Amino acid sequence: MATVLIVEDDHDIADLMSHALRKAGHETELVASGRDALVRARAQPPDAIVLDLMLPGIDGLQVCRTLRSEAATAAIPIIMVTARGEETDRVAGLDIGADDYLTKPFSPRELVARVKALLRRTGMASGTGGTLQRYRELVVDADRHEVSVAGVPVRLTAKEFLLVSYLLQRKGRVVSRDQLLTDVWGYQYTGGTRTVDVHIRRLREKIPLLEQAIVTVKQFGYKLAE
Repeated sequence: MATVLIVEDDHDIADLMSHALRKAGHETELVASGRDALVRARAQPPDAIVLDLMLPGIDGLQVCRTLRSEAATAAIPIIMVTARGEETDRVAGLDIGADDYLTKPFSPRELVARVKALLRRTGMASGTGGTLQRYRELVVDADRHEVSVAGVPVRLTAKEFLLVSYLLQRKGRVVSRDQLLTDVWGYQYTGGTRTVDVHIRRLREKIPLLEQAIVTVKQFGYKLAE
């Protein structure tokens, strides 16, 4: 049973999300401010966070940025929720480390599906298998959910970890953006393929050896060079 931290200052929406997730078998905890979210996540990191963008005091972007900067909370899967529909707002959340986003209004079923998919993919990455993935100086340890380059740890979000592992598994093969959305995000995604591009860019920034190794196949997708 997963614990999901809901960070939402609209009590009606928070209760609706909590009810849907509890009905799906998850434990939920609710906080209404960015400050309380940071306190709760640091004290006992949840399995996932559903984080509203517009919060009193510390907003959702700053909460996400702070969580990603601290070792104990850096890998927590985060779904950003926003009432804004503009692509720039969605990309801003992805840029600072959110794994996914929902735009209000959304159905409880969609929220449950997104959380379920994210938890499932994260669980797969940390499951038992005992196999290390290696690419040049890059090592991905699925059991420990760790990534290192030349022995130096690299801090990735849950989605970034899944994405780099997926690319390593398919080294030398071209994968489309739609395929990445389906296989890594875990559902038929309708929000546009910009999500993939943002995550690929973040991987290239965090792991410089991938800057040239991840090849962009124009108007299609990406390939990890052999």
